[in-house]
Amino acid sequence: MFVHGTEVRGVKVDAETRCSHYDTERDVIAIRFPCCNEYYPCFRCHDEVAGHSRETWPENRRDAEAVLCGACGSELTIAEYLGCESQCPDCGTAFNPGCANHYHLYFEG
Repeated sequence: MFVHGTEVRGVKVDAETRCSHYDTERDVIAIRFPCCNEYYPCFRCHDEVAGHSRETWPENRRDAEAVLCGACGSELTIAEYLGCESQCPDCGTAFNPGCANHYHLYFEG
């Protein structure tokens, strides 16, 4: 699925990056994984589709553009995303605050 011109892989991905695993109104981000340089809505999508083991972003790469806002298409750095207080800094769309429970699956530190 292409979301604002960026390919997002996964299971039943919609036009705002929701997937079969996380599909609430606020589930509108995708993460680019460092192991394959591909965007996925969630770690479960990566595990089901990628065909390789998932890697997390090292703590010293917080400047990498690795988070896609499915609402507006902005690509955020990891630092911007972690500091954004659960909303896109570009369009103001609310992100799911529950995603913080999974940060350790995407980002070291």
